[in-house]
Amino acid sequence: MLSSEGTLSVTNMTVTVKNKTGLTVPEAVQRRAGIKIGDRLEFRVSGGIINIIPKLPAADDEYRPAQRKILDAQLAQDLADIKAGRTAGPFNSADEMIAHMKSELKKRATKKLKRSR
Repeated sequence: MLSSEGTLSVTNMTVTVKNKTGLTVPEAVQRRAGIKIGDRLEFRVSGGIINIIPKLPAADDEYRPAQRKILDAQLAQDLADIKAGRTAGPFNSADEMIAHMKSELKKRATKKLKRSR
């Protein structure tokens, strides 16, 4: 986390490993790292240093099979519409959009010139 001076803010905390339980990450550290109940974490060890990396869910884990089926069907329909040219928008082509943007920029430049006089 960056402080107001732009330097990196680090939380240092020491814990004692006990024989009855596994290693416990203090709540303050969990909060700072954004770790929540149910998160999956990967532990990587290299040269005595332990890195804890959050495991993000795969896209397939985000939806139930029935929801995934509905989404896949809608995406397939949308792609078919695009391929068939069934799209709608304020412009019929990219050239039409570019021409519109250029005219808007000219209008803004004219307004700025009128204000500055």
